[in-house]
Amino acid sequence: MDSCNTDCIEKPLRLAFAMLGRCVARHSLWFAGIPIVISVILGSGFMNFKKTEANDIEEQFTPTSGRAKVERSFVRQHFPIDFAEFSVARLFTDGAFVSFVAVAKESNILTKKAFEEILELDKMVKNLKVTYNDTEYDFMTLCAKFAGSCYASPILSIINHKADLVESIVFEYPLHNNSFIGTAVGGVELDGFKVKKARAVRIEYHLREDDEKFEKLTRMWIQTFLNKISKSSDLKWIKISHFSSISRQDEFEGNAKIIIPLFSVTYFLTITFSIVSCMRLDCVRNKVWVATLGVLSTGLAVLTGFGLLVYCKVSFAINTANAPFLILGIGVDNMFIMLASWQKTNVDDGIEERMGIAYSDAATSITITTLTDILAFYIGIMTPFPSVQSFCVYTGTTVLLSFIYNITFFGAILVLNGKREAANRHWLTFRKVESEHLPGESKCYGMCCVGGAYNEETGAEIEHPISLFMNDRFGPFLTNRWTKGVVVVLYVGYLAGSFYGCFHLKEGIDIRNLANDYSYVIKFYDDEGKYFSKYGPRVMVSVTQPVNYWDSNIQNEIENCMQEFENLSYVDDDLSESWLRTYVGIANQMPNVSIKSKHEFIDTLDDFFNIIPTYKQDIDISVDKESIEASRFFIQTIYINNSTAEKNMLIKLRKLADECSIPLQVFHPAFIYYDQYLVIISSTVQNIGVAAGAMLLIAILMIPNPICSIWVTFAIASVLVGVAGFMTFWGVNLDSISMINLVICIGFSVDFTAHISYAFVSSEKETANERSIDALYRLGYPIIQGALSTIMGVITLSAAASYIFRTFFKIMFLVITFGAIHGVVLMPVFMTFFSRKPTE
Repeated sequence: MDSCNTDCIEKPLRLAFAMLGRCVARHSLWFAGIPIVISVILGSGFMNFKKTEANDIEEQFTPTSGRAKVERSFVRQHFPIDFAEFSVARLFTDGAFVSFVAVAKESNILTKKAFEEILELDKMVKNLKVTYNDTEYDFMTLCAKFAGSCYASPILSIINHKADLVESIVFEYPLHNNSFIGTAVGGVELDGFKVKKARAVRIEYHLREDDEKFEKLTRMWIQTFLNKISKSSDLKWIKISHFSSISRQDEFEGNAKIIIPLFSVTYFLTITFSIVSCMRLDCVRNKVWVATLGVLSTGLAVLTGFGLLVYCKVSFAINTANAPFLILGIGVDNMFIMLASWQKTNVDDGIEERMGIAYSDAATSITITTLTDILAFYIGIMTPFPSVQSFCVYTGTTVLLSFIYNITFFGAILVLNGKREAANRHWLTFRKVESEHLPGESKCYGMCCVGGAYNEETGAEIEHPISLFMNDRFGPFLTNRWTKGVVVVLYVGYLAGSFYGCFHLKEGIDIRNLANDYSYVIKFYDDEGKYFSKYGPRVMVSVTQPVNYWDSNIQNEIENCMQEFENLSYVDDDLSESWLRTYVGIANQMPNVSIKSKHEFIDTLDDFFNIIPTYKQDIDISVDKESIEASRFFIQTIYINNSTAEKNMLIKLRKLADECSIPLQVFHPAFIYYDQYLVIISSTVQNIGVAAGAMLLIAILMIPNPICSIWVTFAIASVLVGVAGFMTFWGVNLDSISMINLVICIGFSVDFTAHISYAFVSSEKETANERSIDALYRLGYPIIQGALSTIMGVITLSAAASYIFRTFFKIMFLVITFGAIHGVVLMPVFMTFFSRKPTE
């Protein structure tokens, strides 16, 4: 065998596990009973589950210390919202609103018959009322106001709420009489700046959020709107899609209801698979109860782990609901390894001896896989996304408990089952049966009433047919020269496709994907994307420190910076809004007005506000009127219709703001979500790098052969590249949901490849091909069992009507598939190319 073994940890570990195995054998009832009692006690923590739910989208799926959150705090401090002179562009949050998009069933929405239906909907909306403390509140009471009236969508203001006028007015796009309609009229066909046709209009209703009372009333009114508008989705001339400020959050929280029914299906599938894969025709050696209670062992670990963390008030994000499916696969995988070790022991030895040997044999395997999985999850806590942190804490802790339950509770089950087999009792009736077949017995009698067969040469249980297939058929086929050539060619193609996919991987989570597939918000997002994609966020450009606005040099510097913004391809230079530009222009036209000194500039602002009241919200004047603490301008972005554009726009705007000689910042509420693009790659690379380093260290310390550690490292890199690349082909973005799965795949890569590579380097066969076949014979079937059990654990998620859960399934499927292929196909072939003949 290859020299340079490093068993300073592996050897004591095997001895410790052997002692533990014998201890479990002596006190099996205690090891079976105590975990159940602990699970019942800690599982009661679920009674406080509601208190730990953390499903706020912004809090969970945006970077904790994102720059936009700091910028929003500045805007909130200096530019409070004025609900009496309301302006959508001046909101520092999404605000409280309801909205509907009307799409013409014919080619043009700008017709009398279409707008008659739109105005009927408008009337219905404005007549909605809610009752609170025996007082009735209508829309006029709750609406945000402008110039003394409820803020109205520009398209309705232009036609003065009269359908007759819509066909006689010539609409100019995107500005009509200084009113911006670019986000109100969509799917336009233009003749110059004049609208010939339009397919859709968007109508919005904004509401007050002055205090807690109005926030509660507003939410009640919005809920009433959602209930009412859902009955008016398809009229004679128009189709309606709708949305509100609470829709995204409410629909996101509704995802939890999708996942609950899948738990029972998953456990049924996993138990069924475990039973089938462990079933024997021998009525004594049958492992039905072992497989069933092995799955239960993992279920108890999930109950214990989650209950404990709920007791500790650890936040539970919705994506953490994926964890039990994953943990189930990991736990069952360890069960198969332990069971395989047990079946290799001599059936004539005592139970204590067999348990000591089985535990010693399984020690390295299950400890390595558990440590790597736990490290992968706990390293994920470093990410700046709370939803990922929640997932990692719950999953890492429960994987550890699953390991503990495997070596205690499941070990006790092995002991009890071993005692039954030693007494030659039937697996179902527990009655003693014959161990030898009688002459003339029927086949049915032989299957049901005779059992306890074993391999008399080795003393171990008879090998599973798939293990024999690995040794007699698959191994020789795989090590054939021509098969090796095909495998190498296919692997090169795999790498080529993977690298291509990696370079085309999209970043960031699409907010629409947080709702389930059947949500009404999906239709609204589709209509928005189809008809209103030209104009993006209206971005605030804020001067963050006091400057001498009355100084012409400062004015020029501000103007130069504004022009730099306007020259960007993502900005429409005709739609910017600058109070300073307007103020200076008006002052220059008034011969008796001078704004060249500080006091003249500040004192004359009151007259300016009388002309344009809205601009008062854009200037923060100190209490003593001695300085302007902050001010803001606006630029209109265009063609921000995918994640790449969102990321590039944000980077360029911030770069220009940082480079300007005037202290500037840019902000829009959407930037809170765009910030994920700036950290997702760096966080993923950091986590993967740390995890890979930790895995390599564990492999070197735990596996007593450095060459084996090198092969494990190769497999980690290969599987990781494959998963990341094929995410592109399966429509999965790199976001806070998929990021942690890339870290997880490091742990699973170790799971599948550490066993097979160590079996190869430790084999005493003469040639490399024989060593490869021997490794497949010994561990090929347990690897396949582990892979299929994990897939069974997550496969029901593929049917979930939610992006979060489907994404988890997709990535885990890629991880398990590629990991298993590396373990039973690629590694056995590649190791034969770089292997020395074993030495004595």
